[in-house]
Amino acid sequence: MNFTATITKYGIVAKLFHWTIALILIFQIPFGFYLVDLDFSQERVDLEQYHALGGIIILYITILRLIWKLMTPSVLGNDAFPFQKLIAKLSHGSMYLAVFLITTSGALKKMYMGEDVNFIFFQTSFGLNNFDLSDLFYEIHIYANYFLISLIALHISAVIFHHVVLQDKILKKML
Repeated sequence: MNFTATITKYGIVAKLFHWTIALILIFQIPFGFYLVDLDFSQERVDLEQYHALGGIIILYITILRLIWKLMTPSVLGNDAFPFQKLIAKLSHGSMYLAVFLITTSGALKKMYMGEDVNFIFFQTSFGLNNFDLSDLFYEIHIYANYFLISLIALHISAVIFHHVVLQDKILKKML
């Protein structure tokens, strides 16, 4: 197994980043929807801390993944159409944008509520309440999640299309 990507296969590092984020999101997204329906209580506050920690972990892994991606070759190869490469770059870039919007808006929502946010390496808060800004960042958090969910659906659809219609083995490159 290659450490870095080749033109025919993703390396172990890229695969670990991809599947770790995917696995955390499988829990994180439904967990967020579950939290929305809970009444305010100490249990909800405690569960929100776990949800926030999961988001911060996703943020850090995504940053590392983006750095890694910039340092390694693309697996699409030269046989991909230029439009196909453009769509792939736009959809992946949109997923990175969505993850950054979700994590930063979630953190800002909590900080404008006067809560501390644990960034693992440090903990911080604004020390003030601004409920209007908190509500704004909460809405951004929600809409960015719907945006990410639609991008994930598009991503999975594209993988199925590549595997079934184009038969270009893109799925096998990531497994």
